[in-house]
Amino acid sequence: SGQLVAVPKAEAKHENSAPVLCSAFSSDGNSVISGGADNAVRMYQLGQRLPPHGILQQIGNHDAPVRHVGFSSITNLAISGSWDKTVKLWDARSSKPAAVLNLPERCYALDIKGSLLVVATAERHIISYDVQAGAQPREIERTVANDILGKSLRCISAFPDTKGYLVGGIEGRCAIHIFGEPSKEESFEFKCHRVGKDVFSVNHISFHPTKGSIFATVGGDGIVNIWDMDSKQRLKGFPSVNRTIPCAAFSSQGDILAYASSYDWSKGSSFYAPGHPNEIYLHRVTDKELNPSSSKQSKEKPCLPRRK
Repeated sequence: SGQLVAVPKAEAKHENSAPVLCSAFSSDGNSVISGGADNAVRMYQLGQRLPPHGILQQIGNHDAPVRHVGFSSITNLAISGSWDKTVKLWDARSSKPAAVLNLPERCYALDIKGSLLVVATAERHIISYDVQAGAQPREIERTVANDILGKSLRCISAFPDTKGYLVGGIEGRCAIHIFGEPSKEESFEFKCHRVGKDVFSVNHISFHPTKGSIFATVGGDGIVNIWDMDSKQRLKGFPSVNRTIPCAAFSSQGDILAYASSYDWSKGSSFYAPGHPNEIYLHRVTDKELNPSSSKQSKEKPCLPRRK
């Protein structure tokens, strides 16, 4: 309901002012990992003085831009996925990667929760790994999402209980996948981020930290949706901010949902307007919003079983 102007506590960059494509906190919250178009994985320890040139410490590198990063609390290693068709694990104390995972295509998204690492690539490949301390990552499953999503993948999020993952694409559709041989009721797809006949990309998925069946999706329609996987319904839809929402995340306690709006360059430079606002929103999450029995039915159809 109110607005405020936040002043950055620190401001850093990648080499040659290259675009920063991704970032993630370490598990203890004391460091920030970032990846960018300079092909570098960099780290900043919060509270420490930045170098005079303002360029972050480099802890890893790729042969192409770094599209996504994460951090493994089990191995205490940073994880980076790149358009060079690799995922690498990094120990900040070494210049060489602790592990290199070869992908069938360019990395578009990745997520890690517990020991489960899931990676989505170009051409709709999805690869899942078991990541344990003191051992090389072990591939669990490899699939092509042709029967799940028909268009390019945009985001992926592992279940908090590591029993599966949720993936979203550019066609305004998400799919829930559970490992093993789940029933039709357990693994399904559903439409979202569609306004009339207009279809928008699903840009990010964030699970609630304590209520494992509840997650938020954000998209190119400028809307935030909160869903319950168990009841297969949308719990809440926010009013559109009339700008693309590229990312969102619940706080560690789950009482605040943060999301950002900005131009995402999906329509190229010709649609960019100078002075286009880049804003961060904070929404205080109430218990009522997370309760399926008290939520009003969405105008959108509830989640539908996946077509076979």
